[in-house]
Amino acid sequence: MSSSPVAPRSVPARASDARPSLTVLSGFWPEAVREVAGTLLARDPALLVVRHEIHDDHVRRTVRSGAGVLEDVRVELVHTCVTCTLREDVLPTVARLAAAHPDRDLVVHLPELAEPEMLADAWPESVRVDSYVTVVDGEHVLDALGTDEDLAALGLAGDDERTLAELVVRQIEYADTLVVHGDADGRVRALLHRLAPWAARAGAGELRRHTHRHRPETPAVLARGLEGFALGVHEPAPENDVVSAVFRARRPFHPGRLHDALDEINESVLRSRGHFWLAGQPETVIAWEFAGGSLGLRSLGRWLTAVPDAEWDLASDQRRLAAAMDWDPYYGDRHHHLVFIGLELDAAALHRRLTGCLLTDAELAEGEAGWRRLPDPMAGAFGTP
Repeated sequence: MSSSPVAPRSVPARASDARPSLTVLSGFWPEAVREVAGTLLARDPALLVVRHEIHDDHVRRTVRSGAGVLEDVRVELVHTCVTCTLREDVLPTVARLAAAHPDRDLVVHLPELAEPEMLADAWPESVRVDSYVTVVDGEHVLDALGTDEDLAALGLAGDDERTLAELVVRQIEYADTLVVHGDADGRVRALLHRLAPWAARAGAGELRRHTHRHRPETPAVLARGLEGFALGVHEPAPENDVVSAVFRARRPFHPGRLHDALDEINESVLRSRGHFWLAGQPETVIAWEFAGGSLGLRSLGRWLTAVPDAEWDLASDQRRLAAAMDWDPYYGDRHHHLVFIGLELDAAALHRRLTGCLLTDAELAEGEAGWRRLPDPMAGAFGTP
């Protein structure tokens, strides 16, 4: 077991960036997103607004400026994968426009089924991503988050097994700016704050560019806790019925007790996310993601305490710093960090249920050799560490 990760290296200060600025607009409600894009274009007619509409057998790409439509092109749909299609056309289009017009900023209006995180690592170096903006319909977002139907069943995508709630919540959480379109009551506003407390909020006519809100070093949502970033806010007292509860603990979950309690744990939850560890698989960081009635668990790699010291440099500087700041002499960097968000959620009862899934003192005293002998319904589910 490793002792403690070394401190990270210093990061040089950012230099000024004269590249064209890119604003990425996402949202499940295309009319609302289109209105926001139109508002930005009206303020700055020199903007280049790139929009992709995905149809059954083709993609329609349009490029607009304040002078009108500059491009209107039909692109044959080779993949049923939305992300694959976008990578093959959106990215080279942005690179081409930035090269041809280095003095003009860009806005990319993604299709309604696109998750912005899927493109985050692929934008051309010729542009500077300024902000990821998600537009939500204030009157309908709560219904979308509460549904457990997948996109295929809703007739929105042929074989897409993502639920509508998963799509919408991922669009919301990746944003550094949320724009609420239309009327939104106090419950919706409280829910959006708890889903993405790191995001600034603006009305449809209030959005500004050149905010420099995007931070490329910020990790993906499910890895935020490992890197020392906030996963959510602990506000167990209801605000307009909305509750957000953070659960943190050191000792591992008993795999059998946790498995048996999963349905009950998420019974009143709209969204839960984070990471945890199991006694029977002590090397593995396990991601937890629940939305739309579906719980996804997958490996996020290995805990630093489970890898040789020589491999610590393979982790990010921020991951190593976060581990060093919270290192435990016995557990190392292993811990649980989970956030649960719901309506009329009983935070105290949820905490008791999760605590009941932790190893008891007697089970803990058996040590790792004993933990590995515990019945584990999830054995082998996360691959070989």
